Amino acid sequence: MKYVIGIDLGTSSVKALLMNQKGVVCSEVSRSYPLIHEKSGYSEQDPGEWVDKTVAALKELTEQFDGSAEDIQGISFSGQMHGLVLLDEENKVLRNAILWNDTRTTEQCKQIYDMAGEKRLLEITKNPAMEGFTLPKLLWVKQYEPEVFEKAAVFMLPKDYLRFKLTGRIHSEYSDAAGTLLLNACRKMWSEEICGLTGIDVNICPPLVESHECVGTLKPEISEKTGLSPLTKVFAGGADNACGAIGSGILSEGKTLCSIGTSGVVLSYEEQNDKDFQGKVHYFNHGEENAYYTMGVTLAAGHSLSWFKDAFAEMESFDSLLAGMSEVPIGSNGLLFTPYLAGERTPYADSQIRGSFIGMDSSHNRNDFVRSVIEGITFSLNESIEIFRESGKLVDTIISIGGGAKSEAWLQIQADIFNCTIVKLSSEQGPAVGAAMLAAYGCKWYESLEACAENFITYEKTYTPIPENVKKYQELFQLYKEVYAQTKKLNEGLAGFRKK
Repeated sequence: MKYVIGIDLGTSSVKALLMNQKGVVCSEVSRSYPLIHEKSGYSEQDPGEWVDKTVAALKELTEQFDGSAEDIQGISFSGQMHGLVLLDEENKVLRNAILWNDTRTTEQCKQIYDMAGEKRLLEITKNPAMEGFTLPKLLWVKQYEPEVFEKAAVFMLPKDYLRFKLTGRIHSEYSDAAGTLLLNACRKMWSEEICGLTGIDVNICPPLVESHECVGTLKPEISEKTGLSPLTKVFAGGADNACGAIGSGILSEGKTLCSIGTSGVVLSYEEQNDKDFQGKVHYFNHGEENAYYTMGVTLAAGHSLSWFKDAFAEMESFDSLLAGMSEVPIGSNGLLFTPYLAGERTPYADSQIRGSFIGMDSSHNRNDFVRSVIEGITFSLNESIEIFRESGKLVDTIISIGGGAKSEAWLQIQADIFNCTIVKLSSEQGPAVGAAMLAAYGCKWYESLEACAENFITYEKTYTPIPENVKKYQELFQLYKEVYAQTKKLNEGLAGFRKK
């Protein structure tokens, strides 16, 4: 039996997943690492942590493996998008990585529009300028840390830096590069025009390859530390959402994914690159060659629930916290939550907005708040689904993965709010499976990713919308959409009082 490893470099932890040729998960190991929040809106990490924890995870994985190291034929990667890692001419890290959920770059987004023009930016990159993307981060470093920027020889995205440290080879691939605002999405090449207009030297952009392309083998010292063969093939991999799509079988027109992790994503497969959503949702290159996907994002989806748990139920498990949710009626007894803890992306693209509970009174208990948080997260994701439907896309079945797929009550809430069938996978490992599938395809186990999906993906259960619940949620959703406009000015006024 032959095996592959999928490595998912997430925001809070790295997961290493061992899968065999039949698509069976044989073993998994994860290691966590800290976030660095020096100021309100700042989110950074030490890239060295990613490498150390990944090597430790791979070592444990091989120690649990009772086969020969040579039987593990390939490794591929999934990773958090948009993060900025800057290297000098000696390939040394110049500063902490600035992450996707960092919102310090509002000023730089405005500068991008001034320099490149919003219309031209959308034509080339398919995406608007937003704080989470990589180009605004580059411009921030250039403006506020010029001594660092002058030393920069290449920028890298998080999983690409990790892969470089394992192989010694520098590359990026299209699905992750699409989230930088520097890629010509249709031509699949770095945009010299955008680089020129924004004052970025195109030579600091790494070479581009396909997601399934082999980019090298493990360095001898990495092989020795992990116990893996130095002949293990290493494949480029994909962005977390592209790999989540692959690992959920979103590989043909009409398929949609809802992924609730730290952030929340609604993602739909696109065969063509010519649809015009006017920047309301993201338009990225898929991990499948010559395919695309559209995507709406809620910045603080699962993070909202984690924040609530840490603040008010630190010693309880998530299962315990959610246990009483089903006893609370739809609408959480008149309580609405907006999950804007880190600003919001779809459909508002607003880094200053913050979350709120609306309708609190002394009759509410903790279960009301928990259900309100779950409903608010799901309402936020429904705003992306509404955009897809308004464009004429058919959204009648959604595959749900991540934290939102671990609770039967939450899956039913998704079915009722989204007003469509929700499908739960029988073995849901998220983007790590997509990374493993890219390695399997790269190793030529299968003729296509779709053929690989037939063996690697199975469905467990479906949840259908309950008509009376749908009607109530449609009414509540209209109220939910009013909260943003009515709290925007208040949040702008509060910005000066936030933690610095």
